[in-house]
Formats: sequence, C-alpha cells, structure tokens
Amino acid sequence: MAEAKNYFAWQGRLVTRELGRRVVEVGCGVGNFTQLLLDREAVVAVDSERDCVERLRSRYPDRPNLYTLVSNIPSDAFAAVARYRPDSCVCLNVLEHIENDIAALRQMAGILAPGGVIVLLVPAFPSLYGPIDRKLGHYRRYTRRAVRRLADEAGLRIRRMHYMNVAGFFGWWMNSHVFRLEEQSPGQIGIFDRWIVPVESRIESLIPPPFGQSLLAVLVRG
Repeated sequence: MAEAKNYFAWQGRLVTRELGRRVVEVGCGVGNFTQLLLDREAVVAVDSERDCVERLRSRYPDRPNLYTLVSNIPSDAFAAVARYRPDSCVCLNVLEHIENDIAALRQMAGILAPGGVIVLLVPAFPSLYGPIDRKLGHYRRYTRRAVRRLADEAGLRIRRMHYMNVAGFFGWWMNSHVFRLEEQSPGQIGIFDRWIVPVESRIESLIPPPFGQSLLAVLVRG
C-alpha cells in the first residue's frame, strides 16, 4: 500500500503543536506518529495489540523517555497511566474503533490534571460511512455536534475544532457510494498525497474548511 507521507506530515504539524511535554498516545500502533513525540520529556505509547507495542519498542530502543503499555481503553490498566503525570493525550483515528467512545474519552480526561489537553482526530460525517469504514472496524463517523456532546459529557471544553481535508471528503464519498470499494488503491493514495495534499494543506491553513474527511478537536480538561 502506498504511503501518504505528505498527509502524515500535515497531520503531524497540526497535532504536535497542541501537545505538551508529557504525552499519552492512545492507539500508537507500530509507532509511526510516536516518532514525532520523542523529543518530549515523556511519551506513554498505548495500544491494545501486543504485537504493535513490541514492534514500536524495537523501532525505538534505548529511549529512556518512552514508556509503553498494552491495554484497551477504558480499563483499569489504562487508568494507571496517570502515574506518569501526563499533561496531554493524543488519539488519532482511534476513537471511532471504540464502541463506548464516551467512556474512553472520560478515561482519557481522568488521567489528566485540570488544564490538560486531549487532541482528537476522527473521521467526519456519518454520510460518508461505507465499505471502507466497515472493513476498518469503524463504529461511526463524527460531526462537530457529536464531538461537542462527547466533550460536554466528559467534562471537557473545546479550545479548537475544525474539519480538514476537503478533497478527501469527495474522494471518500465516491469510494463509499459510487465505487463501493472496501479499501483505497495505492494509485488513489499516491495521487492524493503527491499532487493534492501540498496545495490543500496550504489553502486550509489560511481558510478553515466548512467540511472535510476528518475532524480535528483540541479539548481541555476543566
């Protein structure tokens, strides 16, 4: 599968600037985003898949500021992450995979002191939901209203929230409702990443879009 390096870099710029010095990464996978956090004082990388966590550790050996945990969320094991005194939590394209998303968000908030930040990136618009979402194990896609409701129920206030990736919105809709694809092709990913992302990221940095494939939210514990 083609790698969307430009898109990953775009997401990374938006997300890392919102995070503090002691970060918990929920759903770290094999550590692709973790590498952008290793200049922090402490990074706690959490994933429910042991194989992913082991691969992450092998990618970044001898990192005294990197801690790992195999755990679902919500769970008692995840609650113990509070001992690392995190000031921020990042959850990228993970919340949609968790059936009880409000319980998960409440537990993320619970490991933070007042003023702590949670950065969420979630797929946007239920109308885009299709075969790719089902194959990926997505329970849902989100709207601004849905994220606002979750934040309220978790005792969080919204510092910033905006859609991103307008081009991806149309591409995902075509794949879901016209082509009925179960996965994106390497060709689609390559064209999008090489030709569209460099232009789109510049435009959206100047003019926040009214809709998009994804929704980025920065939430603060009161």
